[in-house]
Amino acid sequence: MMDLTHGEYGLVYNVFSFVIAAMGAAFFFFILSRDLVSKKYRLAVNVSAIVTLVACYHYFRIFNSWEGAYGIQNGFYKPSGTPFNDAYRYVDWLLTVPLLMVELIAVLGLPWDRAKNLFIKLAGAAFAMILLGYPGEISRDSATRMTFFILSMIPFIYIMYVLYFRLGDSLVDQPQSVKSYVSFLRNLTLVAWSFYPIAYLLDQFLGSSTGVVAVQVGYSIADVVAKCGYGLIIYWIARVKTESDGQIVIN
Repeated sequence: MMDLTHGEYGLVYNVFSFVIAAMGAAFFFFILSRDLVSKKYRLAVNVSAIVTLVACYHYFRIFNSWEGAYGIQNGFYKPSGTPFNDAYRYVDWLLTVPLLMVELIAVLGLPWDRAKNLFIKLAGAAFAMILLGYPGEISRDSATRMTFFILSMIPFIYIMYVLYFRLGDSLVDQPQSVKSYVSFLRNLTLVAWSFYPIAYLLDQFLGSSTGVVAVQVGYSIADVVAKCGYGLIIYWIARVKTESDGQIVIN
């Protein structure tokens, strides 16, 4: 923990506030829109709602922890003695990352056997990635941080490979009307998830208060894109598939 200027503290404070609003709004959108897709794809939209609700709750906790970690003195925000709790973010990822994969598998409508095996592999890799990343996140030792970064990148690269290339094979089985959306979703996943390792390293290379701010802002932007944006594309794919199946739902 280090001193922050009013602008640095305020930037993180406002970004956290924005993420809470974005997650909350996305949750209500998914709840209100889930009946606009057929039952076959409704699980994907319901899971999107769960993901954003869980993230909204954890960002409240992150926001409160940020407030409690600093106090203003002589125009600067200084550590209060209560450490900022990074664990809230990692607990959130442990819950939401596997659910994000459920969303994708559900909306693609993969056969049960294939979907089950794929989820087990992806969820296992996700847990390994997050659990290996946390010790480095909370360490102030550069060597320790880089060691756990490299270890966590192994399952991360595996997940990216499966989501981008292996699931790309499923495009052949998708209706023509949604192929472009599924392709966009793959690209969005690649871009959004790439923010996380970049943000992880910002504190390492920037150092000082700039690194602290950059990590929190980077993770927050990535979460909004990977949960709210991802969920919106999932919903749209489900909606288009519903219409393609001739099951236009109007409530």
